[in-house]
Amino acid sequence: MRLVPASLALTLSLGLLAACEPVPTETEPPAAADECGAAGYQGLVGQPRTVLTGMTFPLGTRVIGPDDMVTADFRPDRLNIEYGRGGRIDKVSCY
Repeated sequence: MRLVPASLALTLSLGLLAACEPVPTETEPPAAADECGAAGYQGLVGQPRTVLTGMTFPLGTRVIGPDDMVTADFRPDRLNIEYGRGGRIDKVSCY
């Protein structure tokens, strides 16, 4: 039976543990704070888009339909309200 020196065993153990560390992915940006106030408008989800006509929103708010083209710039302070083909609000978020 052959003995492995303690320092080599420790080095091997640490190397194996490091191999088990999860690799961070950069597919999504970290969850940002609710800079645009979308949390306060989540009650609109599922409502018909016609409810928006009598409401006021922060400057720069976008109401986005299913075939609307929008810019791809990311602004976490901009409120976006998306509705689908059925005319119901699907999503309220900051981007």
